[in-house]
Amino acid sequence: MTIDEAPARRSAITGLARRLRTALGPDAVIDDHQRLRTYECDGLAHYKVTPALVVLPADATGVVTTVRACAEAGVPFVARGSGTGLSGGALPHADGVLIVTSRLRRIVEIDPVNQRAVVEPGVINLDITRAAGADGYYYAPDPSSQQICSIGGNLAENSGGAHCLKYGFTTNHVTGAEFVAPDGEVVRLGGKAPDATGYDLLGAIVGSEGTLGVVTEVTVRLVRLPEAVRTLLAGFPGTDDAGAATSAVIGAGVVPAAMEMMDALAIEAAEAAVRCGYPAGAGAVLIVELDGPAAEVDAQFAEVERHCRAHGAFEIRIAADDAERASFWRGRKSAFAAVGRISPDYIVQDGVIPRTVLAEVLHRIAELSRDTGIRVANVFHAGDGNLHPLVLFDDSVPGEAERAEEVSGAILDLCIEHGGSITGEHGVGSDKAKFMPRMFTEADLDTMQLLRCAFDPDGLANPGKVFPTPRLCGEVPGRHKGAHPLQDAGIAEVF
Repeated sequence: MTIDEAPARRSAITGLARRLRTALGPDAVIDDHQRLRTYECDGLAHYKVTPALVVLPADATGVVTTVRACAEAGVPFVARGSGTGLSGGALPHADGVLIVTSRLRRIVEIDPVNQRAVVEPGVINLDITRAAGADGYYYAPDPSSQQICSIGGNLAENSGGAHCLKYGFTTNHVTGAEFVAPDGEVVRLGGKAPDATGYDLLGAIVGSEGTLGVVTEVTVRLVRLPEAVRTLLAGFPGTDDAGAATSAVIGAGVVPAAMEMMDALAIEAAEAAVRCGYPAGAGAVLIVELDGPAAEVDAQFAEVERHCRAHGAFEIRIAADDAERASFWRGRKSAFAAVGRISPDYIVQDGVIPRTVLAEVLHRIAELSRDTGIRVANVFHAGDGNLHPLVLFDDSVPGEAERAEEVSGAILDLCIEHGGSITGEHGVGSDKAKFMPRMFTEADLDTMQLLRCAFDPDGLANPGKVFPTPRLCGEVPGRHKGAHPLQDAGIAEVF
């Protein structure tokens, strides 16, 4: 925005605030600077932007009203749920509106006959399981923040969780959605049926990080509660041994519901935070959970225990009941926040590698840490190679934050180098947009952007996220000299 444009943008925001207060009520609109700062970041506090306006609609109609008003005024908007995201996906726009969906918390329907739940986007992940439990069902995706994260944010980021090894990510459990397109049109995709005909537009919405519109209702798949659940905690001398056990278990044809690993530094943080009581002296711990028919679980559990012992586990504990099972998971579920006990600042990273190169990549991360003096605690979904390195630093030490950023980026480069990805479940958002060209060619990125342009030609929905630079419909303001390559080819146009 230029100096000449600033008064017009302020005037537009003032007009929007007045219009939305009239339509939604005075308590639904925030423009006080101190209160706006509450919303200046999501779970990735490294990036902060104060929004020009915050709107808290009470229902889907309020979301439609807000989006239409933004479209008519040409003002960008960003959707936000509980704000637990870890990629800056809900980072506000300084000259835009932040649409907070936390008041849309209605569980519309629990339908055990069709194994579906219909919920509003502000419903907390774990509350779906609580509501469905009486009928013998639960909602499988379980991010570490499932007690506070909202289903709308889970859909936007295609969140996973510890049990994604067996049950998959959010995209595998969403069968329908109602969303508000950037021009204010209400669109319904899918429903309770297992699959919809035509192009998979629902698949495009899940994981689109709020760049295609704002979701106002979600239909999710419910899973029958298993007959048996058994959980094992194994202590190993180091991550090499735990990694070898992981590969052996998966190689034997056993697919656990969850298979999680933590290294020594992550264990230290968890012990400091929640006193989880993991095996003393462990260089790594492995948490393995199996569920399903009792006979199948018993047979597979014996196989898992055998492979753990064969690959150096010096202590194995088997949860006797739900309370002990919860104690095994307490350290893992608290890991991200726990590192705050051993480091004043940290970066939560998220990358994916083939499981077979786990040991090599962990060795390279250890070398990076040793060479730079930046500590890295490793927590990850061992079964499917989804790493969550926690890069620790002290922002008060000159240059340390910059070195931590370099280490964080180098870890993503390692993931790409070994045939992996820059994100498994946290999304691209603001944090990883600059890494997209390392994974994708310019033609790849332009092709992705064509879809975004089809939904949002004016570039109002969560602008500046996912893509490293403005492209095609986002290349505003003004026209640039020369035609875009895809425009030259006759397969795209700059709106």
